[in-house]
Amino acid sequence: MEIMGDRTTLLETGRFVQRHAAGAADAASAADSLGATSAPLTSGVEETADAETEARHRRAADTGDVASMSVLGALLLRRGDLDGAEPYLRSATAEGDRAAANNLGVLLHQRGYPDEAAGWWRIAAVAGSAAAAHALGRHHRELGDEPAAEYWLRQSAEQGHALGAYALADLLEHRSDVGAERWLRAAAEQGHREAAYRLARTLERRARETGRAGAGPVHRRGTGPTAPGGGSTGSHRIGRIGAHRDGTGTRMNTGARMSTGTGTGPSAGLSRGTGTGMDAAGGADAPVLLAEAAQWYRQAAARGHRRAALHLGAILEKRGELKEAGRWYLTSARDGDARAACALGFLLRDAGDEESAAIWWLRAAQEGNGNAANALGALHAARGEQQTAERWYRAAMDAGDVNGAYNLGLLCAAQDRTVQAEQWYRRAAYAGHREAANALAVLLLQADDPTGAEPWFSKAAEAGSVDAAFNLGILFAGRDEDRTALRWYERAAAAGHTEAALQVGIACLRDGDERSAERHLRCAAGGGSAEAAFRLATLLDSRQPPPGPPALGEPYGLKSECEQWYERAAEQGHRRAQVRVGMLAAARGDIGDAARWYREAAEAGSRNGAFNLGLLLVREGGEREAALWWTRAAQAGHGRAALRLALLAARRGELTEGQRWCARAVELGPAEVAERAARLREALHQELTA
Repeated sequence: MEIMGDRTTLLETGRFVQRHAAGAADAASAADSLGATSAPLTSGVEETADAETEARHRRAADTGDVASMSVLGALLLRRGDLDGAEPYLRSATAEGDRAAANNLGVLLHQRGYPDEAAGWWRIAAVAGSAAAAHALGRHHRELGDEPAAEYWLRQSAEQGHALGAYALADLLEHRSDVGAERWLRAAAEQGHREAAYRLARTLERRARETGRAGAGPVHRRGTGPTAPGGGSTGSHRIGRIGAHRDGTGTRMNTGARMSTGTGTGPSAGLSRGTGTGMDAAGGADAPVLLAEAAQWYRQAAARGHRRAALHLGAILEKRGELKEAGRWYLTSARDGDARAACALGFLLRDAGDEESAAIWWLRAAQEGNGNAANALGALHAARGEQQTAERWYRAAMDAGDVNGAYNLGLLCAAQDRTVQAEQWYRRAAYAGHREAANALAVLLLQADDPTGAEPWFSKAAEAGSVDAAFNLGILFAGRDEDRTALRWYERAAAAGHTEAALQVGIACLRDGDERSAERHLRCAAGGGSAEAAFRLATLLDSRQPPPGPPALGEPYGLKSECEQWYERAAEQGHRRAQVRVGMLAAARGDIGDAARWYREAAEAGSRNGAFNLGLLLVREGGEREAALWWTRAAQAGHGRAALRLALLAARRGELTEGQRWCARAVELGPAEVAERAARLREALHQELTA
């Protein structure tokens, strides 16, 4: 095909400018694009594939009708008949038809003559064709001439051309120009679905950044790590080790659970893994930005954009609009998006439809989604189908999801296959999985290798593992390096670790800093720590004056804050709190409530609870049962209970038995009890020898 020279281009440009100035240009030309690098095909009338209409245009074109030549050329070009289209387009172009020049550029570009195509696009663009200006801008960008590309794309965008606005936004965004959002919005408002999607992504990203800037530390319930993009699900833990020397019940935390999160962050249970998760939005603008993002996602999704449907589903799910979220996930999944299929599986699982969830996870896993493969592995592991679970975890690992190796480690650890567990943890840890590094360190510590464990704890903690930071605190506390231990506890507490906050609170109490102690104990108690609730109640209790007896006829006052914290700890099974709540109930005359709490504590092994329950039972005439509880308390080391048993035996005339319990009371103390028991024993001895 002969390529037109510069002289022809100049002549045609002059002719187009004259026609355009005279107002004879194709005012009704359309602006639809054929592809990424080709210009839009435009015609003077609405196109149709109807043979009769085509024949009518052909007859008119053969008689010299310029508009029909342009329309017929466009119809043939769209059909792929380049040889048939070219003569008509050239003829219409020669007569100054702007749309034909633009479409001739498309044809030449498809034939592999980009320079000649650019010449005709320039002619049409100078004459005012927004579609041609867009195509010319794309052409210059492909050549690397960004200034020329920006000039022509801006010409197209300012004429209201959606594709031009989108291409200009893409160019500006590539250069990190703040003006990109304006043109994305312009294209989106004209119905460009990719522009709507990218605008929504921009708004969502800003909402996330705003949320991070405004959000403070979130205190977590329990000590397990948090899943990225989702909650935990009844996943398997591996063992904890090493009781803290303070005797507070704190133990080394592996933070190791079956994980299906994508990436190398902390994972607890199964995560949606859609890549659309939002951080806690603390900034005031974040909800507004997110709401606008959802609107643009909806517009793009309604036009068939499957990724927009996925992101819209994620936002709706976070709002709690699960039914609509599921509908958009389903739309995206049916269009082939594996992440949407995976997310839909989690939604179904949470709704109790595990079988349907497995079907969608299977579809996603077969398309290479590692998160779905991990979900299937966890599902089979929960059913005891270990071999199948292992196969899916390996599939996740093969898909590039490091959580597959981590979960294989958890699976082996649950089966006491420690050597294999260490191998998988080590593999995941070397790949950057911080919770695998923490779990590996725990295994090494269990194998009595603290030297090998410490670097992995440090690596995990520096990477952001809250549990590893807490475990480092325990490790250093065990070495009596209290200052270093406290630093790691404080770091974990600042990230919301409940047990770490408790340890910091205990350290503050030890140092006499009650204000800081109260703050940390409140955080830990609010996170669910029964020990923290008890210690907080004790702290508050020590500040209030002892209550006097109510005046005659005066009702008993409302429960104080410290009593409320005692009760919270008691309800969680804290034995000392149960005894204290029982004492407070007894003080206000609620004998039934007091007996209930004493009995719960006693049955859980509290010797004080058993002793106090015995006192209540004696008042109610239940001396025989009281003796049983005092016996249990005395055998557990309660001196007062032993003294009470000695007194009971003395009243019954069982002098030898009384002497035996007196000896036990003297042995157990305290001093006052030991003194009374000694006098009673001497009296019993005199009675026996009299």
